[in-house]
Amino acid sequence: MNCDFYSSLGFPWIFHCCALLLHVYDEAVNDFLGFYNPVVRNIREAIPGLPIPAFEYDMWLIGLITLVIILFLLSPFAFRNSYWIRIFSIILGILMVINGGIHILGSVYLGMILPGLYSSPVLILAAGILLWRASKPVDQKNK
Repeated sequence: MNCDFYSSLGFPWIFHCCALLLHVYDEAVNDFLGFYNPVVRNIREAIPGLPIPAFEYDMWLIGLITLVIILFLLSPFAFRNSYWIRIFSIILGILMVINGGIHILGSVYLGMILPGLYSSPVLILAAGILLWRASKPVDQKNK
């Protein structure tokens, strides 16, 4: 197993997983679905047939917790700098920057604190660090 803990993607990956877990917690305790589901219903009325899902609380929370657990379980691949996890990290990082940005910009636009706002800066920071590390070339010689 070839792993350089200081130049690997591992620590940014773990930090990102923790930030995502914090974000899920923030959304859950601040009634994210109480905001999200009515918005989905309004969008569906305005644009019939648009496939935007509405969620029940239990399934939503179980799904997100399962996702975070799976991401934590992928940590060994991040510590090994696996090529596919680096590509996945870039995609995931971009999605999480967008997610956090929507919470922040939505709060500003609507003039209210949206569920998930408090953890969004941490999520964006963690995603940015993940993106930065995933985009750096892997140092094979451990300079």
